[in-house]
Amino acid sequence: MSRLAWGGLGVLFATVGFGVYWSTMQMMSWLVWGSIGVLLGAVGLGVYWSRDGFDPESIRGATVVITGCSSGIGEEMAYQYARLGAKILIAARRENRLKEVVAKAKSLGAQEAHYVAGDMGKAEDCERTIQTAKEKFGRLDYLVLNHAGSSFGSISTWAEDFRFWEDNPDMDFFVDFMNVNLISYVRLASLALPLLKEGGGHIVVMSSYAGKIPTMSYSPANAVQFAQDGFFSCLRAELKKAGRNVSVTLAVLSMVRTEATEKMLKKIPGGEDMLAYAAPVDQTAQAVIRGGATRAREIYYPFYQSWPISNIRRLPAFLEDYLIQDALAM
Repeated sequence: MSRLAWGGLGVLFATVGFGVYWSTMQMMSWLVWGSIGVLLGAVGLGVYWSRDGFDPESIRGATVVITGCSSGIGEEMAYQYARLGAKILIAARRENRLKEVVAKAKSLGAQEAHYVAGDMGKAEDCERTIQTAKEKFGRLDYLVLNHAGSSFGSISTWAEDFRFWEDNPDMDFFVDFMNVNLISYVRLASLALPLLKEGGGHIVVMSSYAGKIPTMSYSPANAVQFAQDGFFSCLRAELKKAGRNVSVTLAVLSMVRTEATEKMLKKIPGGEDMLAYAAPVDQTAQAVIRGGATRAREIYYPFYQSWPISNIRRLPAFLEDYLIQDALAM
C-alpha cells in the first residue's frame, strides 16, 4: 500500500477517534449537567413545597364539594378538609357510606358536612349536587372532581387481565366510561362555574400519569384522562383570558395505596411488591388540597414517580417505546 493510502487511513482513523472522543466527552458533559439539573430541580421542589404560600387558615370556613367520597382519596380528602375547618358537601352512590363519612367529618372539625347520594353519570344527579351546594352554602369555593363511577370495576378487571383493545373492543363499556369519568366532570364544572366565579373559587381535577403517557391495556382510562387534561387546560386558559378569578388544578398522581389499588394489585403477579412504592392516601390528599389552595396548575404526587413518568414522551422514540411497552407494562 502506498504512503498516500496509509496516510489517508491514518487521517480517517484519527478523525473517527476524535469523533468518538468528542462524543464521549459530550455524553459525559450531558450526564454531568443532567445530574446537576436533577439536583437543582430537587432543591427547587423542596423550596417550592416549603414556601408555596399555603395557609391552612384559608381553608377554614371554605365551602367544598367533593365527588367520589365513599372511599379512597375522596374519603380522605373529606377528612382533611374537615380537620381544616371547612364546610363540605360530599357525593357518591353509596348512601350508607356517605352517612359514615359525614359523621366522622363532623367529629374531626368540619363546620358543616352534608351529602348527596347519586350517580354522577346521570345529568340530574350532577344538577342536584350543585343545587344542594347552592342551597346549603350560598357559594362555592372548591369543586373537587374525584369520582370514578361504577364502570371502574370493569377497567380494573381489564388491567388485571392485560387486555389489549383489539382483543375486546367493547364500545358500550367505553361510552359509559367516558360519560361517567369525562362528560360528568365537564357537566359538574359547567354547573358550578357561576358559583365559583362569584368568590374566585377553585376547580381540582383528580387524574394520573395515564393522562400524560399511553399505558397499555388501559386505553379507556388513557382516553378519559388525556381528554380531562385537554378540556380543563383549555378551560383554565379561557378563564384567565376572560379575567375570571377561578383556578383549575390538575392532580397528576402516581400509585396511591387505596383499598381498590390493594385489591387490584394483589391479583397481579408481583403486585404485592409494587404496593411498597404506593403513596399513602393521607399524604396524597394533603398534597392535592395544598395544590388546589395555592392555585397550582398541576400537582405531581409523589413527584419522584409521577413527574418523570409523565415526561416519558419527551424522550427519543426508541426509549419511549421501550419504557411504555416493556418497562412500565403491567
